[in-house]
Amino acid sequence: MASITLTDVVKKYGDGYPAVNGVSLDIKDGEFVILVGPSGCGKSTLLRMIVGLEDITSGELRIGDAVVNDKAPRDRHLAMVFQNYALYPHLTVFENIAFPLRLQKGKYTEEQIKDNVEFAADTLELREHLDRKPANLSGGQRQRVAMGRAIVRDAQAFLFDEPLSNLDAKLRGQMRTEIARMQRRLGTTTVYVTHDQTEAMTLGDRVAVLRKGELQQVASPRALYEQPVNLFVAGFIGSPPMNFVPGEVHGDTLRLPFADVPMSDALRERVNGRGLVIVGLRPEHVEDVRSLDESKVASGVTFEADVDVVEWLGSELYAYIPFDTHADVAQKLEELDRDLDGEGMRTQVVVALGSESRVRDGSHAELWFDPARLLVFDPESGENLTYDEEAAARVDAETEEDRRAAVERAQRDQKQSETAPRHRQAG
Repeated sequence: MASITLTDVVKKYGDGYPAVNGVSLDIKDGEFVILVGPSGCGKSTLLRMIVGLEDITSGELRIGDAVVNDKAPRDRHLAMVFQNYALYPHLTVFENIAFPLRLQKGKYTEEQIKDNVEFAADTLELREHLDRKPANLSGGQRQRVAMGRAIVRDAQAFLFDEPLSNLDAKLRGQMRTEIARMQRRLGTTTVYVTHDQTEAMTLGDRVAVLRKGELQQVASPRALYEQPVNLFVAGFIGSPPMNFVPGEVHGDTLRLPFADVPMSDALRERVNGRGLVIVGLRPEHVEDVRSLDESKVASGVTFEADVDVVEWLGSELYAYIPFDTHADVAQKLEELDRDLDGEGMRTQVVVALGSESRVRDGSHAELWFDPARLLVFDPESGENLTYDEEAAARVDAETEEDRRAAVERAQRDQKQSETAPRHRQAG
């Protein structure tokens, strides 16, 4: 196991295009870090530079204490799990997992190979499939075989390149928990690339958000959600995504297309004379007035809106409310939508209400939100004017403390499970 440190790493291709542009990232020993962003943001290129499959144009890459810019992939002692599994169809599961060990001719005895393969198989619940061929396995089982091959290598770090994108939704959920469990149990430094922000939020100790080859923010999933540094991060993190609407400043009031919001002294200071801002409101921060008690209603902002369409999902209900955007922010929001791989659809607010809500297609709804949870962005730079650096640091520190405790628990449980059979035999 080892730390991975990137300092001002750049990747330019022959035409001069910077696929990765000045990325600096410090990945701690044993940490699980996600590289996330829309298609073409440079996340897979960055991963391939770490493993050595892409040359680094400039900057420095360290694994542990060693600079590895010029080292061959085999000399970096990293294990990579690919999107397409890269299994050998003519070999059994056992031999596929054992393959990296057999490549190191003479280093491992047959008994050591058997022990290592069986350890990986037990970790990933593959013991009963060791004699089968990949063609006879499900997609999830094949992915576990690819992970097993990484485990036996005793690598300094695991690198995953969108490993779940070929699986259906149910299997993706199962494999997410499998990968999380494996990483906690082994405590191996892990770098994981995905375009799926659900994977990023559920798996990572920290998440690095990339846009057009540049690092936007690195933080714990909760800090990214609560304290995004800019419009792009705010729009990428969260499902359904954050709503962005124009906010016109009139004295002490922030006028949204559907409500007037009184500004606190702190917000007025941060807005700092701007006449127009972009306001972010998460769908889940809006509630149906009919489901609230009067004291809560009085503490926030209520507004009425005509609902266009609703989607009832069982656990919650999504209501879509069209609005007219402001011409001066329309271009910025269209550009953001393109960067987030959006479809440039009509401007609308989506609100996530409780499943018991009686809001329906075409109905007139009375809704509520807490103005303290609004995020306010500069319409030119996209900077989050309400970003709280201290709050973000506090959340990150709590997450790191939780990570260490989780790793210790997982490794303690693993040791107990390994010794349990011997205790029974001794009895």
